[in-house]
Amino acid sequence: MIKNFEDCLRAGKIKKFSRGKALFPKEIRLAEEDLNTAKKSFKDENYRWCIIQIYYSMFHSARALLYFENFREHSHYCLNQAIRELYVKPGKIDVFFVEILSETKSLREAADYHGDYSKINAEKLLKRAKEFIKKARETIRLK
Repeated sequence: MIKNFEDCLRAGKIKKFSRGKALFPKEIRLAEEDLNTAKKSFKDENYRWCIIQIYYSMFHSARALLYFENFREHSHYCLNQAIRELYVKPGKIDVFFVEILSETKSLREAADYHGDYSKINAEKLLKRAKEFIKKARETIRLK
């Protein structure tokens, strides 16, 4: 059973990725594009799709951070574990960011698979996705 970053590495769910740093800008661009599309969905009152798009905005922000460390994920769970190991443990980002990534993943699954979503959650997550992108950019600039 995969429980942490080391398990993810052993299972091949996180792998070294030499081209990672070069792809950081692309991932941030995708995160911003997904966030902008989510804002349009929110304005159109399509809250289900908004939440799904917000998750992928955060996913691309987290992937950008992982790429910057020259790793690549093959699991959404392991992406979260990698961010925890590479950025939270050393104090580069607050645990709040991996917690909101986990929460947003759960809300995305509820919206996508069960039709369970709300305007309140979409609105809350829009703000968090913007914070996530900003934190990813700031974190890389500090290196």
